[in-house]
Amino acid sequence: MKTHNFKAKVLTSILLCGTLFTLMLSCADQANKESETKHDEGFNGKIALDIRDSESDWDAFTPKSAPEGAPNILFVLYDDTGLGAWSPYGGRINMPTMERLAENGLTYTQWHTTALCSPTRSTILTGRNHHLNGMASITETADGYPGSNGRVPDDCAPFAQILRDNGWSTFWIGKNHNVPEQDVAPGGSRSEWPTQIGFDRFYGFLGGETNNWYPDLVEDNHFIEAPATPEEGYHLSKDLADKAISMLRNKNATNPSKPFYMWFNPGANHAPHHSPAEYTAKYKGKFDDGYDAYRDWVVNNMKSKGILPEDTGMADFNPMPENMANPADYVRPWDELNKDEKRLFSRMAEVYAGFSEYTDAQVGRIIDYLEKTGQLENTIVLYAADNGASGEGSPNGSVNENKFFNGYPDSLEENLKYIDVLGGPDTYNHFPTGWAAAFSAPFKMFKRYSQYAGGTNDPLVISWPKGIKAKGEIRHQYHHSTDIVPTLLEACGVEMPEVYNGVKQTPLSGVSMKYSFDADPNAKTQKEVQYYCMLGTRGIWKDGWKAAAVHSPLSGKSGFDEDVWELYHVAEDRSENNNLAEQYPEKLKELIDEWFKQAEINKVLPLDDRSAAEILGTERPSQEVKKDRYVYYPNTAPVPEGVAVNVRGRNYKILANVEIDDTKAEGVIFAHGSRFGGHSLFIKDQKLHYVYNFLGIKPEQVFVSNTKLKPGKYTLGMEFNRVSAGEYGESMGNTKLYINETVVAEGPMKTQPAKFTLSGDGLCVGYDSGDAVSELYQSPGEFEGGTIQGVGVTVEGKPYIDLEAEAKRIMMSQ
Repeated sequence: MKTHNFKAKVLTSILLCGTLFTLMLSCADQANKESETKHDEGFNGKIALDIRDSESDWDAFTPKSAPEGAPNILFVLYDDTGLGAWSPYGGRINMPTMERLAENGLTYTQWHTTALCSPTRSTILTGRNHHLNGMASITETADGYPGSNGRVPDDCAPFAQILRDNGWSTFWIGKNHNVPEQDVAPGGSRSEWPTQIGFDRFYGFLGGETNNWYPDLVEDNHFIEAPATPEEGYHLSKDLADKAISMLRNKNATNPSKPFYMWFNPGANHAPHHSPAEYTAKYKGKFDDGYDAYRDWVVNNMKSKGILPEDTGMADFNPMPENMANPADYVRPWDELNKDEKRLFSRMAEVYAGFSEYTDAQVGRIIDYLEKTGQLENTIVLYAADNGASGEGSPNGSVNENKFFNGYPDSLEENLKYIDVLGGPDTYNHFPTGWAAAFSAPFKMFKRYSQYAGGTNDPLVISWPKGIKAKGEIRHQYHHSTDIVPTLLEACGVEMPEVYNGVKQTPLSGVSMKYSFDADPNAKTQKEVQYYCMLGTRGIWKDGWKAAAVHSPLSGKSGFDEDVWELYHVAEDRSENNNLAEQYPEKLKELIDEWFKQAEINKVLPLDDRSAAEILGTERPSQEVKKDRYVYYPNTAPVPEGVAVNVRGRNYKILANVEIDDTKAEGVIFAHGSRFGGHSLFIKDQKLHYVYNFLGIKPEQVFVSNTKLKPGKYTLGMEFNRVSAGEYGESMGNTKLYINETVVAEGPMKTQPAKFTLSGDGLCVGYDSGDAVSELYQSPGEFEGGTIQGVGVTVEGKPYIDLEAEAKRIMMSQ
């Protein structure tokens, strides 16, 4: 019985093994057959067990090539320039390169923007309205709402990414201002940086503005120092052109058949207005007639060139009702200025003009390179500005606008001391509101005012020798910055995908302008409607009519339901001068209803006209928890002010562990800021120094040790104890300088209420990046003759912050 059972079990096992073996053979055969048919989506080859029996398909893995004959694209986007500034439009600022392109292409007279920097750039980045991009305003004012969070959503794929996927090389040169402030840091998120949103290369600055002599530069995804100094002939505009040409030359050396898209964004014409002296000199005396007279002159010139209809009226310099107007945007009549004010204000316009023309000359170098290399013929060149001229210089302008942003008054007497060096490294200047209104002629207001054309109607010239037959012609069709992406997609033969990276895409907001390239100059525009909304201001254009709500940006007055709406037939009244609201109430209601419809579609609400201080006070998420103690080490990149320790309005200490090896040891231990505001701890002439440079006002606040430093190990530092607030929000208190535990100098000191610089000169250890904080040493002032182990900064208590001054700095540095 046992033998029988044993045999039965063996037989059963053999049968089972045979069955399993058969199944294994069957599965292997089936797998082999399936391997011949199943493959990655898009793969059209054959995969067998043996590569000799397989067929490859390189097309499935080779990057896509651009359509045959696809054009290059060069988009030159200036800042802060109204329609009445440049020579192609009749302005007094000579722009030879732009004129050359206009003579070989088209000049658009009714191309519009959002009235502010980051939002306009976002529309050119994605082809969607700025609220759909989360860019209701500049990135520093982001809120936790769909339309104003400061980050472009996944359903608005960047245009550059689409071009790159389709075979273009992509480059972003110059200004960005589309990265959230907390991400402008070496350790911050790179998700919104250019190289992660479709651009192969980036060279420029991430903030709203920078010092053109000592810029805050980023190359690709890391911070760098400028390659030269002003004494060596450095200026940002030239550097950007150098880099642009270099990138194109390198691309052509390896991939000459590959088209490119280059977005070239100079620091011009944003403040600070920095111009080489020889270019400023070109305009000596050319603005002495003043901004009132210039406005009349340029409008007549614009009419004679066909930019404006002959019957175009002139809007008032100060069109806002007094109860709604922002005093900082008031224009002082030229005839009411004294002799010195006229001299200073004229000089400020000369510098602005020189800055603009110098930068145009650098763009000309890029155009020359394209022509010499045979690329210009098939390059679409767009030359434009992102919003109207800037009124952020206040009615009086400034030679160091950081004073204005700190709520500290400018002095005419002090400003006149800088008149001969205005625009050079010693100044951080901005012209007064009068020039903003003049250069935005013939319209009402200027930058930030989205309901009026002074903030939104900007220059645009398009040249494409191969693709545009018309030469030197003018186009009056009404268009917007959202129309750029659809235009370029059509010209390139590429479509925006409906689904990208698995995300269903929001349809493009704009319409293509390509129909206008060779159309009847008077052909009807193909755009139907465009809403406007910025900082509480709002308007709507539809079929040649425009409704504008009377409201000042950042007014803090709310009451949107009580806004008075104006009505203009802009098809016949280009300057929006004749309010027809009472005459056509039904048309006005139609447009107001349309505004709310567009607001719903584009995620515009809620409206926000809060003061800059209130907006600034909004809590925004950060990956870093605020601390009372910070430690910094040498040999690291400058720490941007937005993420550096904040010593404003509070007690603070700076302590450094330093070992001195040489009696001649000297240099910077700690520095933050620039000549326009900052503080620095350094060794000079064997003595410890601490300088607090209060808004660049001389003399500097200097503390020097009463003993010399010999070789050895030390704890060196300083301590500021805040006592009170001064008249303008500055902190008043006492400072002590320490060597180990011994006080070696002390005295009264004041600290500025807002940030040190507008351009973002970062916190440094062991050197002073860019522009030196103190005149007692030259940048970079590297520490030599010893070792810095580390620097600790301690801040105590809740800071006293003048939010209004802080807010002015942020809102005016767009």
